[in-house]
Amino acid sequence: MHDHPESVRSFVDDVYTHRATLAGWLRARFPSIADTENLVHESISRVWRAVSERSVSSPRALLYATAHNLAVDHLRRERVARIEPVDTLPDLPIAADAPDPAEAAVRKQELQLLTEAIQSLPDRCRQVLTLRKIYGLSQKQIAAQLGIAEHTVEAQVANGMRRVARYLSRLGVP
Repeated sequence: MHDHPESVRSFVDDVYTHRATLAGWLRARFPSIADTENLVHESISRVWRAVSERSVSSPRALLYATAHNLAVDHLRRERVARIEPVDTLPDLPIAADAPDPAEAAVRKQELQLLTEAIQSLPDRCRQVLTLRKIYGLSQKQIAAQLGIAEHTVEAQVANGMRRVARYLSRLGVP
């Protein structure tokens, strides 16, 4: 894909031009992360690889989702508990009812990627996983509804979860 000038131009327009906005979004969303530029560069790099390997419906949304996930991973790795007296905490803003546009784009992209992952499953596996994880049916209920053994339901759920995790991992989503 990257050997075509129009695809490079498209990547620059769809992804690279958003680096400053993304850096600001990361600083606002994750103020404890000092080096947001590193996260921005890593996010762009991962999206570049993803776009070069397959068609991505919304590269910009994938960029924000990737950056969000990298920031969360960064914070998990740091996991240093700081204890501050309550009287020294700054005034905390009241959470808005609706997410900001960037947050909404990230959530939408994450849902889209999860949907794509589930849709990529074989029919029976997708059906069993959806009934179990989306509709919350028990293994016994699924087995009765589909006319299969309970251990088959269990195996299909495990298989589906592994496949979804692999699919998302190939996209750089932790």
